Amino acid sequence: MNKFLSPVKRILVNHKIKVGVFFIILILWLFCLPQNLFEDPTSTVVDSSEGVLIGARIADDGQWRFPQIDSVPERFKQSILHFEDEYFYQHPGFNPISIIKAIGHNLNKETRRGGSTITQQVIRLSRKNQSRTYWEKLIEVFMATRLEFRYSKEEILKRYASHTPYGGNVVGLETAAWRYFGIPAHELSWGQSAALAVLPNAPALIFPGRNEQAFLDKRNRLLKKLWEKEIIGQTTYELAIDEPLPQKPFPLPDLAPHLTERIRNEHPGERVTTSLQRPLQQRLNLLAERHYQQLQGNEIHNLAILVLDVETRKVLGYVGNSPSDETHANYVDIITKKRSTGSTLKPFLFASLLDEGQLLPHSLVEDVPTVINGYHPQNFNLKHVGAVPASKALSRSLNVPAVRLLREYGLQKFYNKLYKMKMKSLDRPSSYYGLSLILGGAESSLWEVTSTYASIASSLNYFSAHSSTYRTKEFTEATYLQNESKDFGEEQFDPLVLGAGAIFSTFQSMYEVNRPDGDENWRFFDSSQPIAWKTGTSFGFKDAWAVGVTPKYAIGVWAGNADGEGRPGLTGITAAAPLLFDVLDALPNSGWFQEPFDDLIEIEVCEQSGYRASVYCDDIKKEWVPTHGIRSAPCPYHQQVFLDASEQFRVNSECYPLEDMIAKNWLVLPPILEYYYTSSNPNYKPLPPYLEGCSVLENNLMEFIYPKKNETVLLPKDLGTKTSEIILKLAHQQSNAIIYWYLDETFVGKTENFHELILNIESGEYMLTAVDNQGNRIQQAVKVRSASHE
Repeated sequence: MNKFLSPVKRILVNHKIKVGVFFIILILWLFCLPQNLFEDPTSTVVDSSEGVLIGARIADDGQWRFPQIDSVPERFKQSILHFEDEYFYQHPGFNPISIIKAIGHNLNKETRRGGSTITQQVIRLSRKNQSRTYWEKLIEVFMATRLEFRYSKEEILKRYASHTPYGGNVVGLETAAWRYFGIPAHELSWGQSAALAVLPNAPALIFPGRNEQAFLDKRNRLLKKLWEKEIIGQTTYELAIDEPLPQKPFPLPDLAPHLTERIRNEHPGERVTTSLQRPLQQRLNLLAERHYQQLQGNEIHNLAILVLDVETRKVLGYVGNSPSDETHANYVDIITKKRSTGSTLKPFLFASLLDEGQLLPHSLVEDVPTVINGYHPQNFNLKHVGAVPASKALSRSLNVPAVRLLREYGLQKFYNKLYKMKMKSLDRPSSYYGLSLILGGAESSLWEVTSTYASIASSLNYFSAHSSTYRTKEFTEATYLQNESKDFGEEQFDPLVLGAGAIFSTFQSMYEVNRPDGDENWRFFDSSQPIAWKTGTSFGFKDAWAVGVTPKYAIGVWAGNADGEGRPGLTGITAAAPLLFDVLDALPNSGWFQEPFDDLIEIEVCEQSGYRASVYCDDIKKEWVPTHGIRSAPCPYHQQVFLDASEQFRVNSECYPLEDMIAKNWLVLPPILEYYYTSSNPNYKPLPPYLEGCSVLENNLMEFIYPKKNETVLLPKDLGTKTSEIILKLAHQQSNAIIYWYLDETFVGKTENFHELILNIESGEYMLTAVDNQGNRIQQAVKVRSASHE
């Protein structure tokens, strides 16, 4: 019957066992390789934007094993091929001639010879800890042919170069190049390449002082072979054999240790190309070292620096902590840790007020003693100036005006703005922070704050460069990944958070910072390029901030102690600002922001008050302000007054002829503002007194300075007496006024010129009344408590 079968079927029937064995072997061959040839953990490797190694962390198994290289350098390729496998590109995974020669050598000599191809060695490396037997060699040959079928020759070479041991815990060509020569593999010379080519054959040769001659002989024999094969010229050969052998391993670069550690946690075992600029990072490290040496004299042991590209939001420089020691927690990455924000949020409030037309850049804002529901903010110098231009209040970082402006703008409203700016660290309701939010009552990280400043600057840049439009996702977190492109959303005409005009005006105020009085070190803050910058100091002198932006860069600096210990003199202006300006000097000049005229409007402004000019303002100037500035209120401080012919006294129709009166426009501040304003503004002219015989009954002639409204007066602890002394203070616009003081309708004293009254008082609640000699009256409820009862 077999004669009627086709030839193929006849073979299958007559050779069933052989065919079955063939198919079993074929199936074994097809599936003999695992999906992933190597499962070994790899080191976390961090490169700069230039592709140069700046840091690495050892693999989980304690080996320095870099992730697989992208390509094998030509010098190493030629070296390894001529040393291990000259016929690599011709054989199918094994070389029969080499195997036969190896068997003959092993039978006749004491030394062992393997005869393995590079492909077989890749298989052996993947099957680690296997015994060196002929059976194992047969398995390697079998799997090597399958490997040749799965991968190209170049891919096999890459796996060989990435997983070959080089002595100790060094695995892979790239690792060995850095450990033994301190350079990347593609920069290896012929002598270095040859040394690493022969080393896997005998890794024990690497130990300095031992076997160096044997190592040298093997390397030089390979170099001579390369010369004889005309791979290298005679001059190259002679130079190569004179190159020294690798000695003690080099430490791997660690230019950004805190970022490297962060990447180890976020991208473990990967090779990550960051956006860090290596030359800049090296400069920042030097600056950090220098400033740390200065700061530690005041027992300030930690600092951090972050530099971002405004346009791309990529990290250009990252110093997570100072070069101190472990006793001062130098391992902590300060950049990602939440700290009290100090005054760094004040520009956002200033810009918000400008954007909605509630304020003009130089409008006078109040700086007087303030108590709001028991909260008593104070300026850093514990002084008040009465009234100050908003721009100077920002540049001088005055706390009282900031708190008063926040109350005026609305705490929840401002909190919502910060939420839109993606300040995720503010994870509690606004009521939790209260008005102290603007003075550092909230916590954020240098990473988040600097990113927010960069986003605001980018919003202004984009508006100026793209037909007065904004982007829907402008406020986005920074990235350290070189290949990550941020999605900034779509274009729109309405601003997402702040208009370009308000941002520009804010930056102008931050740029035109006044030099602190008596600060002889200010010259160190002068820079060759402009920057909008802000400092911040947290309560208790625990955190010093300095953040600045140019059209190209955003810089964030923090100084302090990681454990939260405060230090006298730990302020933004003294501890952080000098470092900020040194960093700025290390960056290319990026000019200044373009003026966004499409979001600005030119209006007439009162020169003295900074408000929109009213009909009573004499000194008027034109000024470009944010578009909504047209909505702002006219000057509330200028009014028309009537004087006598000598212009020495105020008069009215009851005491002076109308035809002889002289009308004058006058800057008139409320009494309490005037009380503090005159001390720092000697050119301010108070209103003249009324001419004798002129009766006057006016509101807002006088105000209590102390006790402040809503403030509870605390008496010293009981020292055996029932009463204690307190000082009552009042401001009056008339310098010649006489004040009569009453407590619950009981007369308690009279003051002239300086209205301060010392009064013995017990705990309780009273009604304090002050009446001047013209019959003008003010009242205020006063609560007095003993400190011993608090």
